[in-house]
This record gives sequence, structure tokens and C-alpha cells, in this order.
Amino acid sequence: MKSFLFVLTSFVAVTSLLSGLLMISNPDGEVFNLSIRLLNGTPFRDFKIPGILLTTLVGITNLIATLFIIIRQQKRYSWSLAAGISLCGWVIAEIAMIDTQYWLHFIYLTTGILIILVSLRLKGRELI
Repeated sequence: MKSFLFVLTSFVAVTSLLSGLLMISNPDGEVFNLSIRLLNGTPFRDFKIPGILLTTLVGITNLIATLFIIIRQQKRYSWSLAAGISLCGWVIAEIAMIDTQYWLHFIYLTTGILIILVSLRLKGRELI
């Protein structure tokens, strides 16, 4: 289960950091073939602020969780739990703000839920 949690948090860290940085550097959305019209009805004019939020809230949290898993830091499962919650929060907020749902929403929401469940399971084992 520890290896599975490592794979999940690593996957999310890498993909969200790369995606967020690409959104920051290319806020018009063209790099992902996204239209700015997708952001109609949201507080955002382009993808720069969502990219910053994705990088900091999801990417860095999952990166810290991954690093703590590697070094076996005492709070690694707490950080993994926070990483899963941040990912689920991101996906739910994105779904609520835009009118279109993508298959990636399902993949990342499922990944976030798995991170939460595995973190809780491993965190519980530490207490025994």
C-alpha cells in the first residue's frame, strides 16, 4: 500500500506541476487546446491564476507528500491525506465552475479518493 500511495502522489505531483506551469506560461489555454470561453462564468479571465492554484495547492502538496514518503518522515500520511483532499477539492471546484466535464475529472477525482483512503488506512496502522 505504501508503494501504491507513492505512485499516486508522484503521478499527481508531476502532472499537476507540469500542467500548472504550462497554464502559467501559456495562459491562453492553447497548449491544452482549451478555449478561454471555458472560463466564462468563473472569476478568471485566463488560465494563469488557475495554473498558479493548481501548482501551489495540488502540485506542491503532492510533491511534499511524495518526498515525505521517500524519506519516511513521521507526518507522511498526514501530508498524503492533505494531498488527496487538495486534489479532490480542486476537481470538485473545477467541475462546479465550468459547464463541461472531461474524462480527466473522473480520473483525478478517483485518484484523490484513493489517496485519501490509502492515507487513512496507513495512518491508522501507525496508531496501532
